[in-house]
Order: sequence, then C-alpha cells, then structure tokens
Amino acid sequence: MEPITLYFTLLLAGFVLIGTEIFVPGAILGICGSVAWLAAAIVGAVQFPAPWNMLSAFALLLVGILTFVVWIKFFPKSRIGKSLSLSESTESYKAHTDTNVFPVGTLGEAVSTLRPSGIARFDGKRVDVVAAGEWIEAGQPIKISSTTGGHISVVKA
Repeated sequence: MEPITLYFTLLLAGFVLIGTEIFVPGAILGICGSVAWLAAAIVGAVQFPAPWNMLSAFALLLVGILTFVVWIKFFPKSRIGKSLSLSESTESYKAHTDTNVFPVGTLGEAVSTLRPSGIARFDGKRVDVVAAGEWIEAGQPIKISSTTGGHISVVKA
C-alpha cells in the first residue's frame, strides 16, 4: 500500500472510530481511533519528505486539539449530547442540615430497610438516616445515636 493511501486510511479510520465512540461507550473505539491517528502520524513522519513530515505531525496535533475543543464546546448542547446527559438540576435536592430537630435518643421507626442508609420516620417526619452497624429491617423501632454534619446515625431501639 502506498504511504499516502495508508496515511489517509489511518486518518479516516481514526475519525470514524472516535466518532463511533459516541454511540458505543467504553472507550475502546476511542482508544483505537487515537492509536490510528498516532499510527498515521508515524507513517507521515517516516514516509514523507523533510518539510512535510513535520507539517503532517503538527497538522494532526492541531486538528486533534481543535476537534477536542469543538467537541467540548458544542456536543453537550447538541440533540444527541442532551439525550446522553442528565438534564435535571440538583438545586431542588437538599440534605437536611438542621440535625438539632431530632436530638440524640429520639425514637422512631425505619420506613425502609436501612442497608446501611434509608428512610426513617421521627415524629411523623420522613428523614434520611444511616444505620450504625448492622442492617435494620423496615418497620423496626430505631433510636438516633448521633447527629453530625447533616447525617443522622441510628441504631435498633
């Protein structure tokens, strides 16, 4: 195969493999595409005459960087990018930071199985809790053992 044909075949294969990585996650195709680009750079450096071998290497580097920048800038806003990423905002999700509402020793009930985290009910309010030690089945009576930094630890009552 002629060096120029091999060079452009490797370049095209690299583009196709990296582009296919969008639809087939796992990084294997992207890595293969990058290896194809690297092989094209080596073919260009070895087979092309003096001024063109360095020009080829710099052009590949420039195209790779520009492709990456354009990808990062525009892909998340595209229709495919939006469908592949989360669109919900987490602003409405807030952990309870006021752990003084339920003092240590308050009795309650496990609403869900605590493995080790889950939901419990104290004074009619549902609260995220973490079991200290063993798992606690739903419906079991529990007691608050500690409250630190927005985390409520419980034990079996």
